[in-house]
Amino acid sequence: MSIFDVMGPIMIGPSSSHTAGAARLGRLARCIAGGDVEKAILNLHGSFATTRQGHGTDRALLGGLMGFSPDDRRIRTAFQEAEERGLSWEFREVSLSGVHPNTVLFQLGDRGDIEIRGSSIGGGEVMVDRIDNYEVEITGRYDTLWVVHEDRPGMVGNITSALGSHEINIASIRNMRREKKGIASSVIELDQPLTDDIFDHLAAMAGIEFVRLIPALN
Repeated sequence: MSIFDVMGPIMIGPSSSHTAGAARLGRLARCIAGGDVEKAILNLHGSFATTRQGHGTDRALLGGLMGFSPDDRRIRTAFQEAEERGLSWEFREVSLSGVHPNTVLFQLGDRGDIEIRGSSIGGGEVMVDRIDNYEVEITGRYDTLWVVHEDRPGMVGNITSALGSHEINIASIRNMRREKKGIASSVIELDQPLTDDIFDHLAAMAGIEFVRLIPALN
């Protein structure tokens, strides 16, 4: 049990799961999407749907999408802030299968260009488990590399060796795939910041489909 399980995070709102976790999920989705969001559909499942207004889950998610941390007082006026920034949004209640009760499916961009599914798992901690059709496990605790690559022998080793040759230490690595010898998705949490030249080196490696760097949530 961590200190956050006992005391909870510093936050605006009544619930670490439904408010603080929601804000962190919004921020993490923003980071994965690459920055400012102009249009968002937020599909709320389970507890997130029922606590949408009572615990301020809707304002926290929207505030997070604008980059607000859980203790940012602007969460209280998130709707007004979004209007002033030109962010259009819509909340929907949905029923998803096989997911945590505090789950949201973000559809971001004019045409829902990117879909991000994540959950608030307690104590303000979060987990994104799907981006578009790729399985992932992204927590926002570390700077994180998300690498989509060919599923073949030596591929993960090539990636980790490239990081090691630049003295980048790996905190954790998780590898997921749709099918054998198809396309795999690797999530690599890093102890050091990644420079542009290392990122470019990875992106240019044979067998890499694409690489995305997701900064840690402060």
